[in-house]
Amino acid sequence: MPKAIKKLETKPKLERPKRVAAYARVSCGKDAMLHSLSAQVSFYSNLIQNHPGWQYAGVYSDEALTGTKESRAGFQKLLSECRAGNIDLIITKSISRFARNTVTLLKSVRELKALGVDVFFEEQNIHSLSSEGELMLTILASYAQEESLSASENQKWRIRHAFENGELVNWRFMFGYRISKGHVEIEPEEAEIVRMIFDDYLSGMGRLAIAKKLNAIHVPTVRGCDDWREGSIYRILHNEKYTGDMILQKTYVEDFRTKKGVINRGEKRKYFVENSHEAIISKKIFERAQAEAERRKAKIKLPEKRMKTIFTGMLICACCGKHFNRRVANASTKYAKPAWICATFMRKG
Repeated sequence: MPKAIKKLETKPKLERPKRVAAYARVSCGKDAMLHSLSAQVSFYSNLIQNHPGWQYAGVYSDEALTGTKESRAGFQKLLSECRAGNIDLIITKSISRFARNTVTLLKSVRELKALGVDVFFEEQNIHSLSSEGELMLTILASYAQEESLSASENQKWRIRHAFENGELVNWRFMFGYRISKGHVEIEPEEAEIVRMIFDDYLSGMGRLAIAKKLNAIHVPTVRGCDDWREGSIYRILHNEKYTGDMILQKTYVEDFRTKKGVINRGEKRKYFVENSHEAIISKKIFERAQAEAERRKAKIKLPEKRMKTIFTGMLICACCGKHFNRRVANASTKYAKPAWICATFMRKG
């Protein structure tokens, strides 16, 4: 009996649309930069959605001060989508927008390569999945990193030169003052609060008690804080700028890649500028406050190291969810005894 041979019809495999996303970043919060970010997002959205064979997978963006991976929420979300298998191609403007750190760039690109995700850098015209892609990326990323280092060193020189001339540089928000047309001016209502803080402290009140008082009478807080805290009072009491003088370069940037500021403990030269702006309190009151702080500090007997018990980190307030902190009530007296107090209660009462 002859063999029956049947020819099977095979349907051509339909190619799935390539899922394409884009990444955009600006490195400053200025209005012009934010407009640039908005323009990039709009451009990439239109580009991907109007390209035949591409499926829109989103535009991810960051307004970041640095190009480090960890500091960018949009970049992290993009990586998560790639790990979930939802993206095939990423488009970005340039290597410096993706990452200025060579190690960060190569680590990210290699991870994406292992996931089968291609990254296309428009400015350099490089696909990360191409045979020469990694070699070119290594060379160009090193160049981008050196360019970033050069820009950082130029900025540092400009700031140091301004310090030497006693100029205000990067004046941050400061309670009691405002910047008007490039000049430092007193904010009258806030200045009254600053004077009250110094008066209360010199009259015997503690920093925590002053903070509770300000919260109780609903005084607007220092920017970035939900309420007045002991640390806020400490910073006001020890800030020489309230006397009209300035100490410049109290902090400096240690690493141009992270842009993290560290306290200057003598590593860099500091500059003192006398009568640089209008004072809120007199130098005499400020000096009295510093002397009072030293007097109180000398009376407190600090333990050699922080005491930990079996309850440390375990007691949680049922009302606010904050941890309880161990404190010694009536310290340095015969009535001293340990107590566990809610952290919110310590700040707000």
